[in-house]
Amino acid sequence: MRIALGCDHGGFRLKEHLKVYLEERGIFYHDFGALREDSVDYPDYAELVGKALLKGDFDRGVLMCGTGIGISIAANKLPGIRAALCHDPYSARMSREHNDANILAMGGRVIGPGLAQEILEAWLVAEFKGGRHALRVGKISALEQKHLGT
Repeated sequence: MRIALGCDHGGFRLKEHLKVYLEERGIFYHDFGALREDSVDYPDYAELVGKALLKGDFDRGVLMCGTGIGISIAANKLPGIRAALCHDPYSARMSREHNDANILAMGGRVIGPGLAQEILEAWLVAEFKGGRHALRVGKISALEQKHLGT
């Protein structure tokens, strides 16, 4: 599995912690930044990670900002991205199983590193269940296509 990581200054410390966790598990990742805690704009990193996923260079993405809200909203502006803001393992698992989320968003000022690891683990091991859920994800894709350029 190949993971694209991105954050703004509010998610920087959490991202750095999760990098160590991914390394310990032997999971390949690329850090798209931010590379330090200086103030930056989260939409820039949401776009970098989202585009890398859409190109097929990575399997999934993980984004962090202070709350996870802004960076998930920004990522979801890219057609084909389904970013899920999760602050508990159950929601993370469901975002994969039912929504086929390809980006996990978390808030570095909302959750601590231990819980973030549990959330990431639940999200990484969960697989999309398809079936009735595939129909619903297809409807999301149809909405994107219908409203592109409007």
